[in-house]
Amino acid sequence: MIIATRSLFLHSDNGEVEIPIRIHAPERAQVDWMCRFDIGWPEGKAERWGAGVDAAQALVMALQMIGVEIYASRHHESGRLRWLEAGRGYGFPVSNNARDLLIGDDKKFY
Repeated sequence: MIIATRSLFLHSDNGEVEIPIRIHAPERAQVDWMCRFDIGWPEGKAERWGAGVDAAQALVMALQMIGVEIYASRHHESGRLRWLEAGRGYGFPVSNNARDLLIGDDKKFY
């Protein structure tokens, strides 16, 4: 079950391309928990998951993994990717080792 969505937008020569992000409800996975998510990049959908000892930790891990995937993408590096406004960030937290990549409001709040 999808519990949250967000759309980013990639500016291209043909206009803006929507990049949908879908976060699924955490689910029990043997002993631990996992939270699936997918990002609809133009070159193909990336399907991943965050894992944790409970549903809350799995969700936090998934959110951080989404943030890292976005900030490590070539689309972010191109400067053509945006959420609300260009340069303000994407509204996802990242793990400590990726904080130097943050921009805009993300840099202030995450």
